[in-house]
Amino acid sequence: MQKINVKFKNSESQTLKGVLEIPTMAKPRNFAIFAHCFTCNKNFHAPTHISRSLASHGYGVLRFDFTGLGESEGDFADTNFSGNVEDLIAAADFLKAEYIAPNLIIGHSLGGAAALFAAKQIPSIKCIASINSPSSLSHVQKHFESSLEEIEKEGVAKVNIGGRSFRIKKHFVDDLRKNEDETALKDIRKSILILHSPQDNIVSIDHAEELYKAARHPKSFVSLDGADHLLSNEKDSQYTANVIASWASRYIEETIVPELETDHEVMANLGAEGYTTQMIAGKHNFVADEPESMGGNDLGPNPYELVSSGLAACTSMTIQMYARRKKWKVENVETHVSYSKKHSKDCENCEKDSSRIDHFEREISLKGPLEESQVDRLMEIANKCPVHRTLSSKSQISTRLKKT
Repeated sequence: MQKINVKFKNSESQTLKGVLEIPTMAKPRNFAIFAHCFTCNKNFHAPTHISRSLASHGYGVLRFDFTGLGESEGDFADTNFSGNVEDLIAAADFLKAEYIAPNLIIGHSLGGAAALFAAKQIPSIKCIASINSPSSLSHVQKHFESSLEEIEKEGVAKVNIGGRSFRIKKHFVDDLRKNEDETALKDIRKSILILHSPQDNIVSIDHAEELYKAARHPKSFVSLDGADHLLSNEKDSQYTANVIASWASRYIEETIVPELETDHEVMANLGAEGYTTQMIAGKHNFVADEPESMGGNDLGPNPYELVSSGLAACTSMTIQMYARRKKWKVENVETHVSYSKKHSKDCENCEKDSSRIDHFEREISLKGPLEESQVDRLMEIANKCPVHRTLSSKSQISTRLKKT
């Protein structure tokens, strides 16, 4: 993906800073806005991982810091819930002016409640996805319930939320109470997806039930079983993004990722963090990664597994091609391949010639009414598969720097 740092003005002319994630090889036709959780920022687990995953599905995704948080201007103590809603509208106006008006809005926790309110005022929004969001704004007050008396009396109090200190002013509480009387889902005629973890100990699953009952069709619910409130496990964020992309495709024209437009067959794109690598091979998009033991997230096959996969696929294809040409009945070919060296040792010594790939173990299962002579011949053919020949011969790799 491409990561673009952006900035735009809120309703008070303060600068809000964000990150726009867009696909590597495509100009998105669909844009989304991500509203982060209360007191979080654009760089927390869920906004970062979900935005990147959605970008791999062809979306342009804007995640930004609400006023007074992260890199955005303003004082958090001077903000309120209504201000968060206005920030989302400003984000939509920015996308409309500079790119394409957003048609998907995603909100996490209190950001989900803000997304519901904002969606009513952003005409281009067709789909709303809420993640572990409260059904009532009174739930937010529980974070500083013990300080309410001080806030009412002094007009401000310092409270601890999620291990961090924030100043909460009376107008913030008043704004929550004001909006509590409104029904966020009232008059919304847009597709809604409610995602919630049964194990969420910050916002209970009961809130998802209340949201679902209040929402109008078309509405959907998906359980994020095993996830925590913040979706701190990247696999949970990846799953969430995949669900959102699949669900939204029913209501939004899906972005078609173009074929790789270079002289090469494959492209691997990796940013400054982690090892989760976006791969494009022809028309096909997928992810490669390193195992957790190597510092990766294990969200895709590692490089050696990809090479082994090529050998396994080529073997099964070559056998079936030959058998079909001979009109031999082969009902199924199953090829198992493993690499004999441990990946970690090679990586530690990757500058040495002795670290080259030197041995693959392959096991083939053939199913069908075959004679022994036919099986023997098919095993011979397996050794003639093109990838087998490539791996067993001395290959040459030429490398040059691509000028951009």
